[in-house]
Amino acid sequence: MAHTRCVGTLHVVTLVIDLPITKLDALDTVAFVADGEVEGAGSVSPRVWLSTDAWAQVEIPKFADPPPLAIDVFSETSREVALSHARRLAAALEEVGWTIRPERPVR
Repeated sequence: MAHTRCVGTLHVVTLVIDLPITKLDALDTVAFVADGEVEGAGSVSPRVWLSTDAWAQVEIPKFADPPPLAIDVFSETSREVALSHARRLAAALEEVGWTIRPERPVR
C-alpha cells in the first residue's frame, strides 16, 4: 500500500493506484473521502489537507504514459504521522472503489 521516504524535513508516504484519472479528479476524490477541500487547484502544487500536520498531493504519469498515479502523503512531524494518514486515506479510497497497490516493506 505505501512506500515511505524522507525528503529534507518532510516525511512522505506514497500510495500507488492503477487508475486512469486526471490529477484534479483524483484530488477531488481525495478531498471527498477526507472531508476536505483542494487547496491551490490551479497551482503547480495543489494539495488536500488531511489534518493540521499532514497533506496529500497527486502525481500522475506524463502524457501518454499508462497509470499508475501516486498520492503522496506528507508530514513535517514524523514518518509515523504520514504513515497513519496514508493508511487512513487508503482505507477511505478503497471504500469508494479504488484499489491501492500492496504495501512494499519499509527499509
